[in-house]
Amino acid sequence: MNDVYDVAVIGLGPAGATLARLLSKDLKVIVFHKKSGEPESPEISENKSFRKPCGGLLAPDAQKLLSRFGLSLPKSILVDPQIFSVRTIDIKSKLIRFYQRFYMNMDRERFDNWLISLIPKSVEISNKSIVKSIEKTGGNWKIYYTQNGESKQISSKYIIGADGANSIVRRAVFPNQKIRTYLSIQQWFKNEDSEPFYSSIFDSGITDCYAWGLSKDDYFIFGGAFKLKNARKSFGKLKQKIEPFGFDLTQPVRTEACMVLRPSNPFQFCTAKDNAFLIGEAAGFISPSSLEGISYAMQSAYLLSKVFTGKSRKNLERQYKKATRKIRIKLIFKMFKCPFLYSPFLRKIIMRSGLKSIKNIITA
Repeated sequence: MNDVYDVAVIGLGPAGATLARLLSKDLKVIVFHKKSGEPESPEISENKSFRKPCGGLLAPDAQKLLSRFGLSLPKSILVDPQIFSVRTIDIKSKLIRFYQRFYMNMDRERFDNWLISLIPKSVEISNKSIVKSIEKTGGNWKIYYTQNGESKQISSKYIIGADGANSIVRRAVFPNQKIRTYLSIQQWFKNEDSEPFYSSIFDSGITDCYAWGLSKDDYFIFGGAFKLKNARKSFGKLKQKIEPFGFDLTQPVRTEACMVLRPSNPFQFCTAKDNAFLIGEAAGFISPSSLEGISYAMQSAYLLSKVFTGKSRKNLERQYKKATRKIRIKLIFKMFKCPFLYSPFLRKIIMRSGLKSIKNIITA
């Protein structure tokens, strides 16, 4: 079997689902999705299905994009509680501050499935499919994949990498463009009685990134991003160090892990080459300060869809790179912001000053 498509999209997270929804119906499009396409059981437990270790907070930029798309978030996607501040903890200095934030607390799995449900029927979705390799032959991209264990292949004029940190498209097209990579690990804990909250946690002795704690319905999520070497050991150490701050992390009911990118210079962004395009985290479009990536995933997908549906099909790679200029500039500014968050000395000064923090007032 060797079907030929106009566009092949690898990955069906927020980036791939948004692009598939917005591409012209005149294009023959196939999307590769490694999951079954069926919703999972709402019960949180250890099983073999992959769930991205994401806190599931929808940032204001992502909310704004949904508004621009004319989309309203279904109530079924939201979870309790909706929290309006983040408790920031510096373990070494033992400083705690509260900062106002405007995230929406949601179920990430339901959010992704909702985006997939909006894809038009004209797009072919290949569920339970794992792309094994890609190669450029005869002007087209040949994609080798397995579906339910059966080996298959298709050809496509254009290939889109929407497959996240470990993108097979990025590795094939930009093999020498390295980027900082961490292992994101998070665990779920049954937590029905404790007071809900959202925390960001810093301990430069364990990770030069950060960790998070978040209430979600009757569960509490604790996770963090760690350098690949000894990442799980570092996660265990951080769990021990954070327990005196009121965290009960003794009985996890689920553990999730995946790689996450953290760009550190402008040359690590990769957009397009040889009729291959990268969107979302695969392109390096993820905040180096907060690791927020949903807004950049949807925005880059939207921009690429505009390029594909434009009047000119000449120099599409150049058009897309130009279209994503604002994304890259915004992320560069966030790189400059990182030292103020992640330098222990500067963070300590800022937290002690109380700059932009809010007081947690409790009334009788």
